Amino acid sequence: MCFSKTISVRGRSAHSANGVVTLDALSLKCALGRAGRRTRKREGDGATPIGTWRFVEVFYRADRTSRPRTALPVHALKPDSGWCDTPCDRNYNRKVHYPYAASAERMWRDDPLYNLVVVISHNRLPRVQGAGSAIFIHIARPGYLPTEGCVALSERDLRQVLARASPNVNLKIFA
Repeated sequence: MCFSKTISVRGRSAHSANGVVTLDALSLKCALGRAGRRTRKREGDGATPIGTWRFVEVFYRADRTSRPRTALPVHALKPDSGWCDTPCDRNYNRKVHYPYAASAERMWRDDPLYNLVVVISHNRLPRVQGAGSAIFIHIARPGYLPTEGCVALSERDLRQVLARASPNVNLKIFA
């Protein structure tokens, strides 16, 4: 299998929450953060972080969808899967067991957004308190409504991206 080296994400305009993911010859519609894209991402600002990131790992809901074909590490979500979003907590921007003592996002959702979710390297090493957490690539809402800072694609398109992604791929989010 031939892996892409760079996956590009561009907004349709400077402050648009609608964008395009480009890899190889594919151009795929995506949703971006409700506040557009920013270089200085902050917790809760609703912006998608500008920069170059790596794909870290993939999670999926085995009770709802099949395991994706990808060269990335893949894990099944569990009903107690969560992601800490409390900047002062020692597990900030890390997977935790839900419910969690500090604030955490539940990854086992009632809607399909996290049926397939990719963790990217934004604010991972080093983690900076307040610089943003839970920035993922996940399934888009109907109509590609804005995200809270993530990149969202249709499940079909996300599977195409994952089939071409490796741990060495660069995800480049442009201004």
